[in-house]
Amino acid sequence: MVISLVGAKSVSAHPNDQLVITIAPLSVEEVYKQADDAANGAIVLMSGMVRNNSEGFSVLHLEYQAYEPMAIAVFKQIAAEIRQTWTDVTHVVIHHRVGRLEIGEISVLIAVGCPHRKEAFEACQYAIDTLKHRAPIWKKEFYYGKTGEVCSSWVKCC
Repeated sequence: MVISLVGAKSVSAHPNDQLVITIAPLSVEEVYKQADDAANGAIVLMSGMVRNNSEGFSVLHLEYQAYEPMAIAVFKQIAAEIRQTWTDVTHVVIHHRVGRLEIGEISVLIAVGCPHRKEAFEACQYAIDTLKHRAPIWKKEFYYGKTGEVCSSWVKCC
């Protein structure tokens, strides 16, 4: 599948890559299985979750929104860049959740399968750092304000 957007580079997904935006809860086990391969010596999995605090405030929950077609195109570009830099990578898996998430729920899972751990770690870190800078994904934080009132504010994830 190819997504073409004005000003965006069109990229085809590698058949071993799994790039998903969903409202459903994310599964560490599923993402791990999608990155698994007999050629791998390592699978590095990064799990981002909703924490109970942000900038000194007590967080109640988050809401994520994404411009899905462009976000998936960005995920594909990240996977392609990983494959150009770390040519032994066997699988790139990026799953991001949207909608309301409670404290402790997983918002993003990234897994990279590779014959060697160093490259798997580097590629996984590149994926999350780049996703946070490029993907059109926003979160709205709901938190207690200084006087105990419930407040909210939108934050671009990058």
